[in-house]
Amino acid sequence: MTAESDPFQLYGTYETETPPVRLTAGRLAVDFKDGNLRIITYDGIEVLRGVSYLVRDRDWGTYAPSLSELTINQGEDAFLVSYVAHCIGSEGTMLEIRVHISAEAGGLVIFDAEAVSETGFETNRCGFCILHPIVGVAGTPVSVEHVDGHRDDTHFPDLIEPWQPFKDMRAITHTVMPQVTAECRMEGDTFEMEDQRNWSDASYKTYVRPLALPWPYQIPAGQSVRQRVVLGIKDKRETLNAPESASPGSRAVTITEGAKRGTMPATGLVITPEEAQATLEARDVLAEIGPQELLFHFDPNAGHGADAFKAFNAIAQLNAGTSTLEIALPCKQSPLAEAMECAIWMQTAGFWPDAIVISPSVDRQSTPPGSQWPACPPLEEVYTAARAAFPGTRLGGGMLSYFTELNRKRVPSEPLDLITHCTNPIVHASDDLSVMQTLEALPFITRSVHAIYGDKPYRIGPSTIPMRQNPYGSRTMDNRDGRRIAMANTDPRHNGRFAEAFALGYAAKVLDAGLECLTLSALTGPFGLIAGRDEPSPAGGRRPIFNTVALLARLAGSPWRECISSDPTAVLAFIAKPAHGAPQLLLVNVTPVAQLIELGRLRPAVQLPGDGLTLGPYAVGSIVLAD
Repeated sequence: MTAESDPFQLYGTYETETPPVRLTAGRLAVDFKDGNLRIITYDGIEVLRGVSYLVRDRDWGTYAPSLSELTINQGEDAFLVSYVAHCIGSEGTMLEIRVHISAEAGGLVIFDAEAVSETGFETNRCGFCILHPIVGVAGTPVSVEHVDGHRDDTHFPDLIEPWQPFKDMRAITHTVMPQVTAECRMEGDTFEMEDQRNWSDASYKTYVRPLALPWPYQIPAGQSVRQRVVLGIKDKRETLNAPESASPGSRAVTITEGAKRGTMPATGLVITPEEAQATLEARDVLAEIGPQELLFHFDPNAGHGADAFKAFNAIAQLNAGTSTLEIALPCKQSPLAEAMECAIWMQTAGFWPDAIVISPSVDRQSTPPGSQWPACPPLEEVYTAARAAFPGTRLGGGMLSYFTELNRKRVPSEPLDLITHCTNPIVHASDDLSVMQTLEALPFITRSVHAIYGDKPYRIGPSTIPMRQNPYGSRTMDNRDGRRIAMANTDPRHNGRFAEAFALGYAAKVLDAGLECLTLSALTGPFGLIAGRDEPSPAGGRRPIFNTVALLARLAGSPWRECISSDPTAVLAFIAKPAHGAPQLLLVNVTPVAQLIELGRLRPAVQLPGDGLTLGPYAVGSIVLAD
């Protein structure tokens, strides 16, 4: 078995995803997967990213229902799908959803679902989610019909909207291409939209049941809950060419040089007290990578105390780069008292980092629309306390959680020397496609941060596929079986080439943000570059993501040049020139199929084979260019 066909090497698990079933109705095509519709296109142009019927638990975890009675009928110009989905909740409660999906050429796509529970069922949300894409859609006109019948002609948000841009929705209409419009009508409940780019999802999400209503809530025993989504396409073009049917990967991806230029950010590694000893034992690997920044995490609510700073100091002495301490301030006493206690512990241990990032611990938890903000000292007081406790040290703020929380609770930037936040790609969905699609949202996030905070020095991370903390529930999800689970504290793909590709794709998408530092991993542990003795690893202890992070560390401070991909959903690229050596073209395939690459006017230092360059699934490549 080759690396390209071995699922463990690709994904860190032998469990493979069920491939979608492609269904067509004239010019319309959809992928049917796990009971839902993905990538709905018309004449090859994406109309909707998905229409899904989702059931979420009290921690906003998504149920993976079992399907029965599945029937798929593909006709010449129409299709019909039906099935029954079953969810098992806490204390043996049950929910059954009967689904019918139909489409015909020139007609409508109808997704009808009826949910019934014989036992009663607790949920935070039960119903449809409709996803609109963001690339080519953000900032464009849209018409929203509300439940009372009035219509607003407005625009999809360009900068990321912290709260719901549209509420009380009945239908939404947008332009797919010139003279082609799509109306999505939602029936059976009141819908509203949130800007999912907040969570790095590459979509605007229209969902059922307004968040201002209480949750979790009960579906009463025996009560039917019926909803329907109807998608209609209006095509006013006079001349219609035959729809294209090229299969994925059948065309070469062309890479050309763009106009943007910049400097590669520093590379960071996050160190927690729990992983401090393992990090010390891996000192040779740490020296080999040579990160420019070590990010030490300290959380008294997690039991971290004075001993942590002794270990942090020992690790900091091993690395030639700078260090930052992020403090999740408990705020059980005054901010000054708690900050001074940390300072005394640090001074006793001889540990004094180059920067402090401080944030109230409670700010890591999300405050959804309609919820009451938790008690928290004014951030100005927190920052004043930090200045007093850590004089002469750079002070950072922002969020130890995600951009969502930073966008919704915008910190006062005047007292700060830097702004920071994290991202996580498995907040809402955990399938391979959705995780890689989150890369599309990153430029929107960084542009929104700059719109809020201007040229304030800006850092991102730690941003990893596994989730280190859940702002939306009481816990992250345990994943002992190594499956693809949303909000999980471990993820098998972190062990595979998937994570290597994701990390380089991440770096490529945030290059023009002018980041001061990018942190994409730890050294050890479930977020680490090297696996523990009892953890699976396809590369003798070094996870494939090691290669990407070590590469980025070597390139830190080097000039980079933009590259434009003819298909950025398949291949991403940029050029970096190390201090000593020729410029390198760095390429990453973010898909599970091989991609043929054409370089346009870029000139390799050594002539490539006549048939061009092929990147395997989730492969990373480097080509030395002629100066």
